[in-house]
This record gives sequence, C-alpha cells and structure tokens, in this order.
Amino acid sequence: MTSEIVVIGGGTAGVRLARQLGAGARVTVLGEETHAPYNRVLLAEVLAGRYGPEVIALPEVPVRRGVRATSVDRDRRVVHCADGTAVGYDRLVLATGSNPVLPPLRGIGPGLPDGVHPFRTLDDCAALSGAVRPGTRAVVVGGGLLGVSAARALAVRGAKVVLAQQGEHLMERQLDVSASGLLRAHLELLGVEVHTECRVRGLRTTPEGTVGAVVLADGFALDAEIVVLACGVRPRVGLAVDAGLEVRRGVVVDDELRTSDPHIHAIGDCAEHDGVVQGLAGPALEQADVLASVLNGEGARYSGTRALTRLTLASATSPLDLAAFGDPTPRPGDDVVQLADATRGAYRKVVVRGDRLVGGVLLGDLASVGALARAWEGDEALPDSLPLLHLLTNDGGA
Repeated sequence: MTSEIVVIGGGTAGVRLARQLGAGARVTVLGEETHAPYNRVLLAEVLAGRYGPEVIALPEVPVRRGVRATSVDRDRRVVHCADGTAVGYDRLVLATGSNPVLPPLRGIGPGLPDGVHPFRTLDDCAALSGAVRPGTRAVVVGGGLLGVSAARALAVRGAKVVLAQQGEHLMERQLDVSASGLLRAHLELLGVEVHTECRVRGLRTTPEGTVGAVVLADGFALDAEIVVLACGVRPRVGLAVDAGLEVRRGVVVDDELRTSDPHIHAIGDCAEHDGVVQGLAGPALEQADVLASVLNGEGARYSGTRALTRLTLASATSPLDLAAFGDPTPRPGDDVVQLADATRGAYRKVVVRGDRLVGGVLLGDLASVGALARAWEGDEALPDSLPLLHLLTNDGGA
C-alpha cells in the first residue's frame, strides 16, 4: 500500500483502523485530545476509582496528539490543522466521534457554570474526580446508559446522588419497564435517589458563579454542588458539513463506508449508514475492520451491526450485570418468554417474532447471553423443535 491515509480522530474507531491497516500502511492519525487513546466505554470505572487512566489505554498506535483538524480542502486533498500544519491525503477517514448534548437549560450560556460537567472525555472524568468528595451533593441529568453509569460511579465515590430522568423509566432505549425497575432498585440500594418523568428547567448559580441547584419544571430545586449532564450525544459532523459532504444526522456513507466524496470515508459515531447512526463501540470496531479491508483492496462491505449493549454495575454489596439487544417491546402476535427471580434480582426476557429472535433483556444472570446474542446477531430461523423457554436456559438452547 503506497497511498497516504489520514485519519481524523484518535478514538476507538480511528485507532482500530490504524491497527488493522498494519505497520506497512502510510497512516497519519490526528487526535485532538492530548491523552494517549483510551477506551471511552470504561470512563465510569475510572470515575468510580476502580481503574486508573492507564488501565483503559488502547493498544499503542502512532497518533499526533493535541492536533485539531479545522478544515478539509477536498480539491487539493489537504487537511488543515489548528497548529498551522497541513496534511495531504489520498484517502481521508473521518472518525470524529460525537459530542455530548448540552440541553437548552436556563443558566447555561456560552460556557458551563463552575461545577457543571459533561461526561464524555478523560478530561471530563478527571474534572469530576477532582470535584467529588464523600457527601458531595451531585445531580445527574439524564437516565440513559451514560447517566446511569455516572450516577453509579459517583455513588461509589460517596457522593449523595440524585438522578433526574425525563422519560418514564431508566435506559428507555435498551430496557423494558420491568428491567428498568430492577435497575432502579439497584441504584437506590447504592443510595442514588432516582426521579423519573422529571423535566429539568434550568440551573441556579451562587453569587460566586458556581452551580447551586438544579431547578425542575414544577419549580422544585435539587441542591447540587456538582451537576453532570448526561443527555446523550450528537454525531460530530462540523468538518464534514464545512467540506460540503452529504450529512443528515451523521456523515452519510455507503457499504464501503465512503462518503459523497469518493476519497473520503467515515466510521464510528459520526457515520450514518442506511439511515442509522450506531453510536456504540461495537459497531465502530466493525466499521473500522471493514474499512481496513476496503482500503486494502479486499472488497469488503458493511451491512450494519446488530449491537448488544452490556453494562456492569459493580459494587461491594450489590453488583449487577445487564445486557440488552434488539427490540425488547413486543408487537401484537409476538411470542414473549420471561423469567424473573425477585430474590436474586434476576430478570430474563426474549421476544420472538415468527421464527426470529428480535430482542431481549437480561439482568443479574447473564449465563445465557452468549448464545442469545449469537442467535440474534446471526438473524437465523430458530429451530421448530426448540421450546422457547430453552432460550433462557444457561446455554441459551444451544
């Protein structure tokens, strides 16, 4: 391979691509953060104090750290950077990831008040770690995967945590009502105060300019010394928009992860394939692997990823594992199998549509998750001879 490949983004997708292309490839990876590349999925474990930052480092690849790409000149095939340098390319890969969503709350201006934190980067994690102490009053806004992880981590550190979720239940994208109820009970055992169907209106600051409270839509105020904004993420597409590439929610790519410019590809959180922005680590890794094969001339194609969400909530007194995949909400005519053990706090459910496994949720007991994930990811017909209850046995009916 003799072409010059430039990758913008030193996160999971960009680093995986550089590794898969191999030492013989002429690859330049531009990473905006000054840290060595790391596994963003494990940030909550760093915040909880279970891991040091060095533990979540990704395998070493050469990255130009602290270099922010500011524009792409498609005619000359050059990337311009904030430090005044320019990098030419034959193939450009956008692996720019996503940005945290900052909700339009009163009290949030051009900058965040002191004590208000997003939770997306290692620097965010370090800032939170430096601010939290036993007894610190912390409010986490957002009850999705990121918010739940942050609330648990802060509680483990001894903070007095309130989790405010606008939706009807926690982790609505992944969990059904029953599973969410068990998750809520787990968080409450850790001391987290959970509020659902709770809309945040704004922030109240002290005369010194630091956050003092989170104000709800009904006027009730939650005292806070720390506020974590975990309201989701948005694909980071500014470079692509400015360069004139086709962008919808994400940078639109085809089955070769190619954008509307044949010399530019996109992978990971910033990419939109077949109308879907995946936004998870698993699909980002798969896209990087496919693109490495494409750039190596091996004729690979990306057809989408059937991603499984997994979360481990570790604590000395009440650890909890959960996994979710597909659509756990049945439609009329679907078959549903559920097993619940209130004593052990375990819950397992699968949804079967016709002869296909279309979704499932497991909490507390993940012994069957491997076989279930394989059956779902393979999208193959279930054997007629297999009783549905066997899908929830320890071997998943294998």
